[in-house]
Amino acid sequence: MKQSLAREPAGQTGADRVAQSFLASLAGARHETRPYDYWLLENPLPDGCCDAIANLPFPPPEGVTLNGKRETNNAVRVYFTPENQIRFDVCRRVVEGFEDPSVRKAIEEATGTDLSDGHLRIEYCQDVAGFWLEPHKDISVKKFTMLVYLSDDPKLADAGTNILEGPPDHKYVGSAPYGQNKSVIFIPGENTWHGVGHHPVKAIRKSIIINYVTSDWIDSWELA
Repeated sequence: MKQSLAREPAGQTGADRVAQSFLASLAGARHETRPYDYWLLENPLPDGCCDAIANLPFPPPEGVTLNGKRETNNAVRVYFTPENQIRFDVCRRVVEGFEDPSVRKAIEEATGTDLSDGHLRIEYCQDVAGFWLEPHKDISVKKFTMLVYLSDDPKLADAGTNILEGPPDHKYVGSAPYGQNKSVIFIPGENTWHGVGHHPVKAIRKSIIINYVTSDWIDSWELA
């Protein structure tokens, strides 16, 4: 089965729409600096895109271990791989949009990261009720992290990513607002502590995680 977004305007591709939506959203992002730099975005994906992703025919994982670590459940994680881009138009369009040189340039200018060795990795997450993530920093081979929330379920209103101070206490600073087509960006670094679980997850928490990673990324099969 192949899925797609709504019909595109004449002369414009789905990838164009993704790129343009993201660029407009990034230009209007709210930049926070405590306890580290992060950006809160509204509507980074075009209309219909979040629903198209959320409706991909991947069932929520069953029997997962809820121990605060995503890697424990690596066997059931889903990525926008070349194979899934062939199967599902929305995966291809999002990947092509974020491969647009203007998107990479805008990210570099806004955040100061260097994406010259950046390889795109996009994960589709369906975090079940009870899910949590322990305080952690993204590993150094990630040059950019963006989370886009997909659901408008009111039970998830407080299920956004937690922004935390560093050890030993990992003091809770706040949360990125969870809601359909809301997003948070940060550049992984020594102080970019974050997690999930300050508030319990009460429903299927759907999101995509967009990373650019260096060529040192070991699990190359995850890449777009």
